[in-house]
Amino acid sequence: MTTTSDAATATAEDRAGRVPFFPPDLFHEDRDVLLRLLYEIGTGADQKFILGDRTRRFEDALRERLGAADAVACSSGTSALHLVLTALGIGPGDEVVVPALGCAPLAAAVLHTGAVPVFGDVDPATLTLDPADAETRITPRTKALMPAHMFSLMADMPRFTALAAARGLRLVEDSAVAQGAVLDGTPAGLWGDAGLYSFVQVKSFGMPGEGGVVVTRDEDTGRRVRMLRNHGQDGVRRGLHHTIGVNSRFDEIQAAFQLHRLPGLDARLARRAEIAAHYTEHLTGLPGLTTPPPGTEGRCHYVYTLLAEDRDALRDHLSAAGVDTHVYYPRTLPEQTAFTPFATPGADWPHARDAARRQLSLPVHHRLTDAQVEHVTATVRAHARRPRR
Repeated sequence: MTTTSDAATATAEDRAGRVPFFPPDLFHEDRDVLLRLLYEIGTGADQKFILGDRTRRFEDALRERLGAADAVACSSGTSALHLVLTALGIGPGDEVVVPALGCAPLAAAVLHTGAVPVFGDVDPATLTLDPADAETRITPRTKALMPAHMFSLMADMPRFTALAAARGLRLVEDSAVAQGAVLDGTPAGLWGDAGLYSFVQVKSFGMPGEGGVVVTRDEDTGRRVRMLRNHGQDGVRRGLHHTIGVNSRFDEIQAAFQLHRLPGLDARLARRAEIAAHYTEHLTGLPGLTTPPPGTEGRCHYVYTLLAEDRDALRDHLSAAGVDTHVYYPRTLPEQTAFTPFATPGADWPHARDAARRQLSLPVHHRLTDAQVEHVTATVRAHARRPRR
């Protein structure tokens, strides 16, 4: 990172332009490769655009990298979540415990199977599903636990693994944002019956389009997901449908492009980790702010999220200084119109509601320069040190 004297100069220079939350030049260095792949696949003699050899090689590369039994590429992270739940037999009459804070698919994917989401509160430090609270939500109808890794921190998977085993429940790991994270030697996605990653542009291994992958240590689960993603076909005999499936197939151009970018993933994740560590070092302890828990275990640095007592004032201050930020979940899931009818009457999620009110994410992508990172840091510090009325 730059020195303090460098930062003063860099801050002045960077005020002329914005610090983007999502990098507009994310694929700039790979543009020529992408155009070449588009032409080669588009004009190829086999005219194979989905679930071809490139998809197979991409799945193989991910499986080997993780040490998984199977990796099944599909059309999106949301679809991957639905495929996992369906493959595990979740359906009408079942309940699945999910976090009250997070993205809509956490509840919607459960509802699409005919099951019902049961919302649990989050841990106030990690903002992931609290295992102790989740245990209180278990009923005789509970079929699965579905913790989600949130804001670059993994959920407490050792405790969820023990809880699922003790209560005879399925464990689905929503690791959509956590590709590259490792906890106690186990990669995110491989703690439970199955997990998933999302490849949408803004994720750590994002691509120019939608996509995702199911990862699992269980070959049979992988086999069922593989059939479900392709209208219930087994991938060997076309036109024979063994179960009712969906269209969640993966694109050959994207598979080739992700294969090209996979060797650089570790370096990009390392740059994100460096930026996150800089934020934590310089922002921890400031009045009115709470930074993520320190450490490197179970981290993927998809985003860097602060909790601010006056979130909107901090956001406005950063925006005026040319820094783009993002509020991911301004309202808890059970407070959303779509999911309120399924919320347990009288239930409360105080930590989730508090996090929804206070959370603000800073830019942390690998395209940021040292000068931009210093500018973000200095701007947050300046706001935190302003006299309070």
